[in-house]
Amino acid sequence: MTRDDLIAMLREQTPACGPARDTLIAGGDFVVWDGLVPANRHAGVFRRRMRHSLRRGHTIDGRADSVDILRRAGEEPLRTGSIDAVDKSSVFTIFLNSTATVVVACCGGRRPTTMEAADAPE
Repeated sequence: MTRDDLIAMLREQTPACGPARDTLIAGGDFVVWDGLVPANRHAGVFRRRMRHSLRRGHTIDGRADSVDILRRAGEEPLRTGSIDAVDKSSVFTIFLNSTATVVVACCGGRRPTTMEAADAPE
């Protein structure tokens, strides 16, 4: 997949897709991993991360929408990827279909500026 392919795939699936697309256009790095994971497993993980983030007062653009999309996708196998801003100020998680030809969901935004606000792993 090329940068232009991914830019074209980032539509309006979630509110984070536009900023993720802008990050790519500005030269941000991206990676899409080979492994496939059922969408509903991603939904569970990101639902927990969302609750954790909200308790810390940190919101993630598109996360609630992504969780809903992933939950509805059920057992559909998905690839995941990441988009990082050139200056590392923003990061986005992308979810693609199994052939990496369609972005299903996207969440992310500005990185927390302090460790207290960070979305720590669970």
